[in-house]
Amino acid sequence: MLYEWRVYEVVPGRMGDLHERFQKTALRLFEKHGIRVVGFWEAFVGTSNILYYMIAWEDASQMEKAWNAFRSDPEWLKARQETEREGPIVERIHNILLRPTPYSPMK
Repeated sequence: MLYEWRVYEVVPGRMGDLHERFQKTALRLFEKHGIRVVGFWEAFVGTSNILYYMIAWEDASQMEKAWNAFRSDPEWLKARQETEREGPIVERIHNILLRPTPYSPMK
C-alpha cells in the first residue's frame, strides 16, 4: 500500500467553494476512477485556508492510472472550469507519497 498525503493551500475566501466542489463532483469522480479517500481534514486551530486529505493506493501503477483517468474525465474538466470562472480555488498543492513501515498498524 501507498498513501498519498495532499495539502491544498486555498485562495483566501474560497474554502467553501472547494468543499462544495469535492462534495458535488470530485468525490463521485474519485469513486468512479478508483481513488480511495482515507479522510479529509482542516485545522481546528491554526491556519484556516488549508485542506488536508489522504488517499490509499494499492501501488504506484494504480495511482498513476487513476489520476490520469480522473484528470482527463470530461465531467471533471467541465466542473473545474465552471468552479474557477472567478479564478482559481487552490493556490498551491503539495503532496507526498508515504509507505507504511514494517511495524505500522496501518498497512
